Amino acid sequence: MGPATVPLMRCPACENGDTKVVDSRAAEDGEVIRRRRECVGCRYRFTTFERVEEVPLSVLKRSGECQPFDGARIVHGLCSAAKGRPVTEEQFELLAREVEEEMRSIGGPVTSERVGLAVLNRLRAIDQIAALRFASVYKGFTEVADFERELRLIKP
Repeated sequence: MGPATVPLMRCPACENGDTKVVDSRAAEDGEVIRRRRECVGCRYRFTTFERVEEVPLSVLKRSGECQPFDGARIVHGLCSAAKGRPVTEEQFELLAREVEEEMRSIGGPVTSERVGLAVLNRLRAIDQIAALRFASVYKGFTEVADFERELRLIKP
């Protein structure tokens, strides 16, 4: 069986399906390829842009609702947990991107529990106090024993 048939890039001037790429360059910090094309029929030149189409990442909440992954929500929660701590929002933005990459590698909808644990594990390495605060909200601590149990996880 041969390669899949790919629709041709049609010339916007004459609708000819026979065009050639005469120049390619990276654009938007390497996120996009800018291609300069020429129609073989009428010699009209035009530009196309090529970018990766990412599949949306969904998070399955405890309620059963499915929501799009939102790294900004993670950063907001981390900033709240780390209020007054010597950490930066940039560290949390990097953490959120790392978690998103990990969840994308898993594929499909991921559970909010899995996302929360990935955040918590990374946060422990950044700031243990912020990790304890985050865990208390994320895990819904209701008594002092919950804090003691989490402290044992943080302390080697």
